[in-house]
Amino acid sequence: MNAYDEYMKEIVKPMRAELLNVGFTELTNAEMVNEHMTQATGTSLVVINSVCGCAAGLARPAVAEALKEVTNKPEHLVTVFAGQDQEATYQMRAYFEEVPPSSPSIAIVKDGKLAYFIPREQIEGFPIEQIKDHLVEVLKQVTA
Repeated sequence: MNAYDEYMKEIVKPMRAELLNVGFTELTNAEMVNEHMTQATGTSLVVINSVCGCAAGLARPAVAEALKEVTNKPEHLVTVFAGQDQEATYQMRAYFEEVPPSSPSIAIVKDGKLAYFIPREQIEGFPIEQIKDHLVEVLKQVTA
């Protein structure tokens, strides 16, 4: 691993930890993504994480707050990190070919099929409260 990769690995540790601390599992390679997407039943909340400010200041906090509010939580909480775990991110996006690549973004997958997708365009520039409320409403409908 070169100096840049080592530097970035250290820089993103707290960004990864924000989701891990609220129960997410990181999928860091294509095999992990395929295993999850082909074997997981029920509802998966998938966060495509990113180093950008809208991931740090909006997406990750909104997801954490939404999970505190919903009573029927998704059975699975998984994340891939765009720009860091490129193979995993590419593979996850292959499961959502109908939507353009976007990071950060939030996908709700039910029994292996994309049920809902919140792209960066519905995260960046919106208040945390609005993003959280949007996700809560979607999760209520999908997990009911």
